[in-house]
Amino acid sequence: MTQFDLTDEQRQIQEMARQFTADAITPHAGEWDEKHIFPRDTIRAAAELGFGSIYVGEESGGIGLGRLEAALIMEAMAYGCPSTSAFISIHNMASWMIDRFGSDTVKGKYLPSMVTMERIGSYCLTEPSSGSDAAALRTRAVKDGDSYIVSGSKAFISGGGENEIYVTMVRTGEDGPKGISCLVVEKDMPGVSFGAQEKKLGWHSQPTAQVNFDEVRVPAENLVGGEGEGFRIAMMGLDGGRLNIGACSLGGAQRCLDEAVSYTKERKQFGQPIADFQNTQFMLADMETELQAARTLLYAAAVKVTENAPDKTRFAAMAKRLATDTGSSVVDRALQLHGGYGYLQDYPIERFWRDLRVHSILEGTNQIMRMIIARDMLRQ
Repeated sequence: MTQFDLTDEQRQIQEMARQFTADAITPHAGEWDEKHIFPRDTIRAAAELGFGSIYVGEESGGIGLGRLEAALIMEAMAYGCPSTSAFISIHNMASWMIDRFGSDTVKGKYLPSMVTMERIGSYCLTEPSSGSDAAALRTRAVKDGDSYIVSGSKAFISGGGENEIYVTMVRTGEDGPKGISCLVVEKDMPGVSFGAQEKKLGWHSQPTAQVNFDEVRVPAENLVGGEGEGFRIAMMGLDGGRLNIGACSLGGAQRCLDEAVSYTKERKQFGQPIADFQNTQFMLADMETELQAARTLLYAAAVKVTENAPDKTRFAAMAKRLATDTGSSVVDRALQLHGGYGYLQDYPIERFWRDLRVHSILEGTNQIMRMIIARDMLRQ
């Protein structure tokens, strides 16, 4: 990639994702949202294109792409359904953590079925009492022979109750980040249970529930990385997750901007299309400018994460903050341009308005993103 353009290969990947979205996601996304349908078959079809293992290494069965390519894929799929795209992103984060930090044993046990999304992975960090303060987590794992005994709960888990694999941050040692480790827990292990499905504002096409661990015996070989490395692994996973969720905001916002352009050219008031009014043109121009600026920053941050640049975490945080805030703002203005019709489920705008709102909260709130950025600046 040059500073300002994509390579031919990246454009081919983008076009493949766009075509898949047009065929398999966009025509059905409204029904998935309205009826709260979890489109498992569509998700597995995405995995057939490699989208379940985007940055899992080829030696592990993945397609071994970089974070920019992943962002292009997530952005393209979010054009049809941000909720489904984000769900696939979370699975990619879980599978990457196993591939990047897991032993050959744990990789061999889980990655073959995760690459095909025959088994889907969840990322389990947040708890009822530890959201932004993730290092305060209380779920505990106590070593017992060749196993860990895990007890505690995780909150707001995408895939909770549906997914088969839970990459879980647990406390194996002292308070704070140095006492946290990462374990792979399976849905069917005795002692694993789930809360009721959460009733959410958006993201209706994916299940979300609390995950409970009641003295779950997990093989010690399911440890990802070493004891005490879990928090570092979790944060590295979030660098990529933040890029992807930002990309989902870009894709959803682009869809709504395109819808707004079409609508304003067709909708007539006072004897002319509302696109002819200067106020409308200024709104559209600002939406396009802000969206392109957020996209440029996100693509640059994705390259930094792929290249393991020293400032990758700061750039991932900046890109996530800008892309998610901009995405929501663009969709809100697209709804305004649709007038009362934008508020109706007959048009897709209100679904995107609901789906994109949570992006400013998950993978680290945008307030936490500002803390990460400022602390990195002040350390220099």
